Amino acid sequence: MSRATDLAPSLDAAPGGDAPRTLAVTGLNHALHDGYTDLIYVLLPVWQAEFGLGYVALGLLRTLYSGTLAALQIPSTRLGQHLGARAVLALGTLLSAGGYALAGASGGLAGLCVGLALGGAGSSTQHPLASAVIARAYGRGARGPLGTYNFTGDIGKAAVPPLVGFLLTVWDWRAALWLIAGLGVLVAAAVGLLLPNAAAPGAEARRAAAPARHGGAEAGRSGFGLLVAIGILDNAARPAFLIYLPFLLQEKGASLTTVGLALSLTFAGGALGKAVCGRLGERLGVTRTVILTEVGTAAMVLAVIALPLAPALAVLPVLGLMLNGTSSVLYGTVPELAPGGRVERAFALFYTWTLGGSALAVPLLYGRLGDAVGPHGAAMAAAATALAVVPLMLALAPRLHGRAAPPI
Repeated sequence: MSRATDLAPSLDAAPGGDAPRTLAVTGLNHALHDGYTDLIYVLLPVWQAEFGLGYVALGLLRTLYSGTLAALQIPSTRLGQHLGARAVLALGTLLSAGGYALAGASGGLAGLCVGLALGGAGSSTQHPLASAVIARAYGRGARGPLGTYNFTGDIGKAAVPPLVGFLLTVWDWRAALWLIAGLGVLVAAAVGLLLPNAAAPGAEARRAAAPARHGGAEAGRSGFGLLVAIGILDNAARPAFLIYLPFLLQEKGASLTTVGLALSLTFAGGALGKAVCGRLGERLGVTRTVILTEVGTAAMVLAVIALPLAPALAVLPVLGLMLNGTSSVLYGTVPELAPGGRVERAFALFYTWTLGGSALAVPLLYGRLGDAVGPHGAAMAAAATALAVVPLMLALAPRLHGRAAPPI
């Protein structure tokens, strides 16, 4: 595959015959990797009990995975330029599976840390490369398939954590990770065998697509910068709350199985949120939809803190809808605001900054808050972070175009 930044011209092409298979395979891969990322939340109480860790240390464990994932987005994109997206996606999935296998085989904390870092490195391959492959396969009709791809990640979030939560009731956590690693090997084989190896467009098409879109390069850069800042806050608020959700529920009397169910309810709501908020974005506009979801997130977080166990569980699907709905709207806006129309590089930068900001904020800010004021205070700080998106979204609104941003 030629240079990944040559994606933009393909957005004017018609969908190819392999487009549905491309979406199906990349969606399966996305489901696995997002499941891998979020099953860590189920395991945090187990690791806290086994290794005697504080909240800062627990945040650092998550950061080993998510931070490595964020830091290697752009290097993974460059590797895809030389080896091809199919090869890098398959090898990345295999590496993530190997990371969890190593974590399951380890006898101590050091092996667990190395395994999580390897898992994050493998997962760094899939977001920008898969997005680029889908955009190339569907051409100008890629916005809907990109939303579907984004949705498939939540299927993995809704399936893998509760599966591990159930396995923890009958197996040791290390054995559960071995099974999850085996699942990753199967998905890696499917990617390598089934994903079409699409060719990139030629130089003539690249030159035709060079002019910046929607009002010039400067407007695109400033709008993209605001979009990234919003994404950083949104991605920080989400794990800042989820890392404390198991402990909040345990204080209310929840078992590990109930915690797994709670996360499944949250992630199922998140999956619905991506579909619902995408349509809301078309009807209400990006600005109104993002403000609605962020204010709703803050309100639902406070409700979960205050309510007893059963009502809190009932609220979680609505919380998940709000919590994840914003990301779907922001994700679909990346191609519109991509500087110079370089879509794949824009996705790589977007994920690097948003995931990297989240990876740093969780241990350095919210982990310290958890140790200082407890899970309740740290969760309230997550609600405040969601509300901080509102003024930035109002600043971004004039830089959006068409139906994406009607006046509020």
